[in-house]
Amino acid sequence: MTIKVAKFLDVSAGTQAGQFTVGERTTIDSLADLEPSFKKLMDDPVTQVLGIVGPGGRANLTPMWFDYEGDLILINCAAHRTKTGWIRDNPRLTSLLVNPANPYHWLSIKHTVSREISEDDPVEGPRVTAHLDKIWTKFTQQPGPYGLRDPSIDERRVLFESTIDQIATFGKP
Repeated sequence: MTIKVAKFLDVSAGTQAGQFTVGERTTIDSLADLEPSFKKLMDDPVTQVLGIVGPGGRANLTPMWFDYEGDLILINCAAHRTKTGWIRDNPRLTSLLVNPANPYHWLSIKHTVSREISEDDPVEGPRVTAHLDKIWTKFTQQPGPYGLRDPSIDERRVLFESTIDQIATFGKP
């Protein structure tokens, strides 16, 4: 597997000709090969903005917890939410991670859902719950279990695994 990476010209060292355009296109063999400052955005508790195309053809942008495993992007959603249906209907997603300390340092990942796992699956369901507890701890610094399930229903979760189509990078921390 190779991942296409578009490196935008940034203004971190001052203005330059062609700034804010793609300066270089490369490929990497895995996320492990991503430049460390962008890999850090993925590893730190940086909230993503998840882009989904809804039924009206417009982008729906949702701030969400971000996670990945190996070269897969993981999206953990409540099964009953509208966004979950939109992901099923159009599985091409975009995750944007912006450095909270510097908005001129960001990473955009275009990815496509390749697999869905239900929390109710008798074999793999416990993985969905464990993943939810993991990201709960990553983003809240609180021990599991996940503490925001809707108390008015028996909230169930789904985990979408996505393969990466391409990445765009911009800036320096």
